[in-house]
Amino acid sequence: MKSRSRGRRHTVVGLVLTALMLFPVYWMLNVSLTPQQDMRKDPPDLFPLHPTFEGYRAVLDDQLPYLGTSLVIGLGTVALTLLLAAPAGYSLAKLRPRGGGALGLVLLVAQMIPGIVMAMGFYGIFLDLGLLNSWWGLIIADSTIAVPFGVMIFTAFMSGIPGELIAASRIDGAGTFRTFWSVVLPVSRNALVTVSLFTFLWAWSDFVFANTLDGGGDLRPITLGIYKYIGNNNQEWNAIMATAVVASVPAAVLLVLAQRYVAAGVTAGAVKD
Repeated sequence: MKSRSRGRRHTVVGLVLTALMLFPVYWMLNVSLTPQQDMRKDPPDLFPLHPTFEGYRAVLDDQLPYLGTSLVIGLGTVALTLLLAAPAGYSLAKLRPRGGGALGLVLLVAQMIPGIVMAMGFYGIFLDLGLLNSWWGLIIADSTIAVPFGVMIFTAFMSGIPGELIAASRIDGAGTFRTFWSVVLPVSRNALVTVSLFTFLWAWSDFVFANTLDGGGDLRPITLGIYKYIGNNNQEWNAIMATAVVASVPAAVLLVLAQRYVAAGVTAGAVKD
């Protein structure tokens, strides 16, 4: 009886904490449906009593190019990150190159550098290379955050792949690249999904690099496109929140679809047999 009562209390506490954490999401949805003339109502309506879809209509009219740019940048960052991080993780996990330990430390330190510091460095480099205000520049910049994380995830996961499996492929005549491509990558699905998901989410939600390296370009991501509704004397809050809701949908869908792969990927290497 005691354990049942304790379980109910834990359930209630969990529901309350979940409601508190999700309330900003609900309020974002509520404001997105609130008419502009009711924005300054005091007290505000807890529910959209007279909902309007003007904000979402504005999103469809104005924000689709920015959403498309964010999608291109996100997918491009995922592709570049996997191209660099997967072979590097395999090398550190199975080939054991000289200096691998030092490289792992460098990757760990790289994740501790503030994004704004990196953005300032990229600005000078991209200015010389002509990559400012380009989606290629943002893909490269976003990859610098994702690649160190990806290498560590792949290294941890691939370290758990049995050596006998790799030895058997070499006995069958497969070289290093063929072993990596045909044997290691297929069994590293959880790590691939995990790295891809987090990389896409970082690139999709990036603001620091976008604002520093692509502030005046035509191909701006959605994190900058939302400023279309923010002026010196007027803020279209229903359009702003509608944009935020629409921009949150891809991230939410990906998290729901990939959660079981992510759980396995991020815990890879935590327990050794």
